[in-house]
Amino acid sequence: MIDSKISDILQDIKESSPGQNEFYQAVEEVLFSIKPLLKYDNKYLDNNILSRIVVPERTIIFRVNWLDDKGVVNTNLGYRVQFNSVIGPYKGGLRFHESVNLGIVKFLGFEQIFKNALTNLPIGGAKGGSNFNPKGKSDNEIMKFCQSFMTELYKYIGKNRDVPAGDIGVGSREIGYLFGQYKKITGDFDGVLTGKGINWGGSFARKEATGYGSVYFAKEHLAVYGDSLEDKDCVVSGSGNVSIYTMKKLYEFGAKPIACSDSRGTIYHKKGIDIASLISVKEVHRDSLEAYAKLHHDAKYIDTAHYPSGGHAIWHIPCDLAFPSATQNELNLIDAKELVKNGCILVNEGANMPTTPDAIEYLLNSGVKFSPAKAANAGGVATSQLEMSQNASMTQWNFEEVDIKLHQIMKNIFKTAYGSSKEYGADGNLIVGANIAGFKKVASAMIDQGVI
Repeated sequence: MIDSKISDILQDIKESSPGQNEFYQAVEEVLFSIKPLLKYDNKYLDNNILSRIVVPERTIIFRVNWLDDKGVVNTNLGYRVQFNSVIGPYKGGLRFHESVNLGIVKFLGFEQIFKNALTNLPIGGAKGGSNFNPKGKSDNEIMKFCQSFMTELYKYIGKNRDVPAGDIGVGSREIGYLFGQYKKITGDFDGVLTGKGINWGGSFARKEATGYGSVYFAKEHLAVYGDSLEDKDCVVSGSGNVSIYTMKKLYEFGAKPIACSDSRGTIYHKKGIDIASLISVKEVHRDSLEAYAKLHHDAKYIDTAHYPSGGHAIWHIPCDLAFPSATQNELNLIDAKELVKNGCILVNEGANMPTTPDAIEYLLNSGVKFSPAKAANAGGVATSQLEMSQNASMTQWNFEEVDIKLHQIMKNIFKTAYGSSKEYGADGNLIVGANIAGFKKVASAMIDQGVI
């Protein structure tokens, strides 16, 4: 009966929302993984929660017109999917990337519901963005786009309604332009965006939070099996904030990150990635990782043209721990087999849904420990909520205070996910544990608040 119900729901969303494969993937993973809970407690089926929770409360699509430096009018699409607000105001990032479409935003928003619930902080789930690509654009063009984007988005957000943040393509520069336009239109200086500058309402440690939180989670995961991060060789995909601060924190715990990547290639530095050089290449000069290899002649650069057939070069580098921290579905079955062959003992997801379902199944069946994204990369949104709390109270905590709170939140998320996996017979499977724990919190609140 439960399998049939889930299959019917999946068929319904495929018919009503065609071409949204990432969204189907996210929904299928959650619904099938919570079967132990559904068998234990009928109230979620009796109240038709499964059919209700996969439909956003509100989906907003809008046109964004902006002038480039040549005076040409450009048009992009803007999105905000406000998925679920039963435990707090909508919360989730904005992504500016040419791959953004409604299916991507819905998958991210759906994942955000449960990720936010796991933090045990009062925030609902949402996501947004645009198919605008900031790469290659001048600062003036990015400002013009952000101002136009916010001119439409401001109608739907607010400090107690929806509080967006950054994501891929949306860093402190973009948040600054977005916030400036919001303030100009509304006349309000409030915490309507997180990821703001330190001097105007931002939180210390926000930039580092997702990467640091990912490592804190990995530390807890290994510790429960009597292991640690010390002396582990690690590969970390991506080279943005999440990846950089994952690597920085790995060093602090005695591990050694030996590889990272960007959209054009992978760098392998056996003696360990030099964080200062990486920040210079990616954040100061906004260059490709090929420039890193020119700074370190003992590092090997592998461009995408020389990647293994059907796979990603970074997962074919021998390692103890793998941190997929770039984008969705970047680690597939071919890569998973190579990780297992090379002795990898933990895959810890720093990005949103970076591992394909068949790769996850293979890793788990091969005895590799697996930390799912909605638990392991929740540090960013948790610290965003800490920023909201600081804004509401007109205070600012120092870096150490925020980092201590972040570390405790990640410990609690692991404890919750691991405990739920044991309670419902999944014996340490954190995908099951995290999904059940997040779903229970949200679904119970939906029942409490009635059919709305």
